[in-house]
Amino acid sequence: QRNVQGEVVASTFDEPAEKHVRVANIVLEKAKRLVECGHDVVILLDSITRLARAYNTVAPASGKILSGGIDANALHKPKRFFGAARKIENGGSLTIIATALTDTGSKMDEVIFEEFKGTGNMELQLDRNISNRRIYPAVDLVKSSTRRDDLLLDEKTIQRMWVLRKYLADMNPIEAMEFISEKIKFTTSNQEFLISMNG
Repeated sequence: QRNVQGEVVASTFDEPAEKHVRVANIVLEKAKRLVECGHDVVILLDSITRLARAYNTVAPASGKILSGGIDANALHKPKRFFGAARKIENGGSLTIIATALTDTGSKMDEVIFEEFKGTGNMELQLDRNISNRRIYPAVDLVKSSTRRDDLLLDEKTIQRMWVLRKYLADMNPIEAMEFISEKIKFTTSNQEFLISMNG
């Protein structure tokens, strides 16, 4: 059952890397055209790590190999894909929400993650230990953040958030998520929640 009007474009894991790359290019070009026509477009990409791996397979060898076995040129196009997100003047906007694999035991995945880490406007880090405890959403609240949240929220809300973040920083990820999920049940809005946290 589809709840959101949107287009799903997929290239499954058993397809060759060339198809993954071709599908990614088609999606990005279509999204750019829609943005130029004034539409606001969101691309959900799962995952930037697998896309970078696919580009590593199909990219012509540059002769320079980074640690983890990734070609130096292979990350250029995934970076271009992720970097295409923007708001254009007299047009629409392109938002790209991408997942990245971490702690896979693969040096290549680690190198890819480090290349993209810190390049987005927000990071939402999931924690396997939290999900193993059946606590959802399994978000590591301390490691997750939004850049320039001061532009999105008023001064009072920002102050309350900072107080809350300082309080959570002293907890481990499981305790922090349990604390938030327990407290949030008794409020109906973010504003009400933050007020209740700060007296």
